[in-house]
Amino acid sequence: MSSEHKDIHAEGEVHEETMTRGKIINVLVILLAITTIEFIIALYLVPKGFLTYHSANPIYIVLTLAKAFYIVAYFMHLKFEKVALAYAILVPILFIIGLILVLTNESHHWIDLRL
Repeated sequence: MSSEHKDIHAEGEVHEETMTRGKIINVLVILLAITTIEFIIALYLVPKGFLTYHSANPIYIVLTLAKAFYIVAYFMHLKFEKVALAYAILVPILFIIGLILVLTNESHHWIDLRL
């Protein structure tokens, strides 16, 4: 028997777990790189004036969504699941992203009113 774990489903198809140590390390390096970029933005670029808070916030959102994708896809094994399950999880995430964008826009409105 191989070192890969195999499950046989009721339909008779074989599902193989394809997360190897190398892939886990690859995802870890990607997550570490994204986090490093976030720290560089937060601790160097924004305080030194290279980026404003208004331009840094959308960058943070995109980087956080990229990290969330990698965590959900690889560590929660969503990448290896059927399409219906993926849509059942991704569609609500898209609504949450829309809510975040609306709330971010609204918060800028309240900040502008205070100035």
